[in-house]
Amino acid sequence: MTNPKLLLLSPAFHGYWKAIESSLEISGYQVRTHIYDAPGGVGARILNKLAHELPERFRPESLAAQATDKAIAVFNDYRPDIVLVIKGDKLGSRWWQVLEESGVRYGTWLYDELRRMEYTDNDLHRLGALASYSPLDAEHLRSKGFDVLDMPNAYDSHCQVTPTPEDAISFVGARYPGREQTLRELYAAGLPVRAYGRAWSRHPWDMARTYQLKDPGVPSAGDIERSVAYGVMASSPATLNIHGDQDGFTMRTFEAPGVGALQIIDRPDVSRYYEVGKEVLVYESVEELIDICTRVFRDPRWAHAIREAGHRRTLAEHTFDQRVKILEQLWA
Repeated sequence: MTNPKLLLLSPAFHGYWKAIESSLEISGYQVRTHIYDAPGGVGARILNKLAHELPERFRPESLAAQATDKAIAVFNDYRPDIVLVIKGDKLGSRWWQVLEESGVRYGTWLYDELRRMEYTDNDLHRLGALASYSPLDAEHLRSKGFDVLDMPNAYDSHCQVTPTPEDAISFVGARYPGREQTLRELYAAGLPVRAYGRAWSRHPWDMARTYQLKDPGVPSAGDIERSVAYGVMASSPATLNIHGDQDGFTMRTFEAPGVGALQIIDRPDVSRYYEVGKEVLVYESVEELIDICTRVFRDPRWAHAIREAGHRRTLAEHTFDQRVKILEQLWA
């Protein structure tokens, strides 16, 4: 029997589509992936930037139309048995009409909060079976009659880890005021800290393109590839996971312990996935975070035991290979 043909439509976002693609192939699907927001040449890159950064009312209508046309062309060329859409809010109504009329099995994984996406309530009825990384969105949608799967993020166990020495408490991610203040206070307390990301960087090019002229006040470096970020986290005494305006858990929640890092996170509700104090460490104030980081250096055996336990839990329960089993329910 021929393995079913699956078309994966995904945004480019940090290359996570590769993890989903690999896990789907391991599960027995013939996968073709289409990155619906991938930029092409210089002109296409400028248009792509406009599509993501301009307010919706100022975006050229042709941008969504072009993305939709390309997606439809790929669908018609591949003729899949199943379609999995990741997020998908940059695709126009004609795309969803094609899926509805084709008779293929399809579903959509919403791996962002709905309030940050462009769907209306009417649009949601066209997305096929739904999965969401946001517990609050899932609850809201169920209250409106939708059948929604809980689909948290995961660790990409297929991504190579590039060994990268790091002897400071690491943070890899965007620079927000709350995060900056937390890192500054750790550093002021005498703890070694290093932040990674273009907005933290003091390189002239990074400062020019991010408009971040103010020094973050902590040691920093620019953007790093995900495989290098995995190496940084794995070798750090501990790595911080500081959430912003989210109720779902970031990829970092599963990546950090997945690569063998000691994760310190600001979300007590991580207990949904890990045993707090044994597999992950949680802080609820900067003072508590300083105490935890101090103990990390003072008691390496304790820190190592948590690191190992989190790693085991992640490989057993929180990789994309396991998450695909949830996604398969969208087209079962």
